[in-house]
Amino acid sequence: MASEVGGATVGIPPFFALELAAQPSERRQALKSSKVRQKAKSQTKSVDSKLNRNISRETASQTGKNVMDTMGEDSPIARELAHETKRRERLLGRKLPTPSHTRILTVANQKGGVGKTTTTVNIAAALASAGLKVLVVDIDPQGNASTALGVEHHADVDSIYDVLINDFSLAEVVAPCPDIDNLLCAPATIHLAGAEIELVSLVAREQRLRRALDVYAKDREDNGQPRLDYVFIDCPPSLGLLTVNAFCAANEVLIPIQCEYYALEGLSQLLKNIEMIQKHLNADLDVSTILLTMYDGRTNLAAQVAADVREHFPQQVLKAVVPRSVRISEAPSYQQTVMTYDPSSSGALSYLEAATELAER
Repeated sequence: MASEVGGATVGIPPFFALELAAQPSERRQALKSSKVRQKAKSQTKSVDSKLNRNISRETASQTGKNVMDTMGEDSPIARELAHETKRRERLLGRKLPTPSHTRILTVANQKGGVGKTTTTVNIAAALASAGLKVLVVDIDPQGNASTALGVEHHADVDSIYDVLINDFSLAEVVAPCPDIDNLLCAPATIHLAGAEIELVSLVAREQRLRRALDVYAKDREDNGQPRLDYVFIDCPPSLGLLTVNAFCAANEVLIPIQCEYYALEGLSQLLKNIEMIQKHLNADLDVSTILLTMYDGRTNLAAQVAADVREHFPQQVLKAVVPRSVRISEAPSYQQTVMTYDPSSSGALSYLEAATELAER
């Protein structure tokens, strides 16, 4: 076999000639088989897509049915929603009664982390939102109640420390809550951390807060201001002189109890201290209210603790129970109560129920 290149004839070896002769037919065959494979693949894809569409339609319809079944009357979610709706309907439009005299409640429990401050600010906010005049006295050196109510409490602010130690009047330190009308707060500052030691040497050290509240009530009356309906005193997690001042100033004690075993252990010691206060300093003091907090209905322990507390204190324990709630925990970071941060949350509903029950007692 020969080929002309530049006018000259070039010879091609026989085995190259055979290979070149075979290439076109092999290429055609390979191309043909490739086209067949592509056609088969496209047909398979078409069948698969049709099947997938049919399956997806069927799955969607079945999923829709399952969702509807889940939202049926017997499902846990539907029962919970129906229960919350009934609770809200019971509270809708209900007017809270005005007490015949100023109710002063000390919120106390020497165990920390049981919800004292959270209970104080949220019940106070719920009552104030209903049109009642409310004062929160923060005597916890941490000042968390002041933070939740959006009231400044840095070291340069006149605070409840100045009332107890420097004989300031409450009128000089009380500040309004910016988010809620009718709600006042006497803030706490870090100076309170040393107040327990400074109170030791003062005259009538256990009665100083009580006298300050009496003078403030008279000042409001003299100035033509309406009297306070409620005063809530938020205590530190201890049984020192600050807490004793709160017990002497109040006529009622509100005890938040976390639904765990350790909270029950501290309750007996707290009740013994209250008995001592009743015997020697304030005979009118009464443990009127116990509120179960941080309730987790999924655990048997929470249900058992709640049952034990209700058995021993059937008259004092509120029917309302405060559940564990992310919204309640988030609210203070925005310097708000859960009542203003997320009024539709389960935590806000529970505190509204607790405030209503407390007001109607």
